[in-house]
Amino acid sequence: MTLLVVAEDHDDIRMIMVRVLRRAGFTVVEAADGAVALEAVREHGPAAVVSDIDMPVMSGVDMCLAIRADPATRDLPVIFVSGSLTPGDDRPERARATAVVTKPFTPRDLVSCVRGLVGG
Repeated sequence: MTLLVVAEDHDDIRMIMVRVLRRAGFTVVEAADGAVALEAVREHGPAAVVSDIDMPVMSGVDMCLAIRADPATRDLPVIFVSGSLTPGDDRPERARATAVVTKPFTPRDLVSCVRGLVGG
């Protein structure tokens, strides 16, 4: 099974994302902030990261920048899932995120985005 790291600080939203992705056949490692997610990336070597942008301790943007700065993970797909983006917000582009899914999302949209990048 394809392994993903899911980073989301809101427990309910993280639970939904994890449930949707597991039902779609993915193996998921959960993280409540970007620092824990970055540690999970280094430990587990996932196929992709699905992350909120605004999180405590380490934001999704800072986590993505750290992933891009490491030669071992620089090409890892990072999908931002956010409800806080406004027109002209350049954070995903600045962090070099691979894709963006807006909240509220449908299970189909989330799974389709992930599958489009990693298969499964």
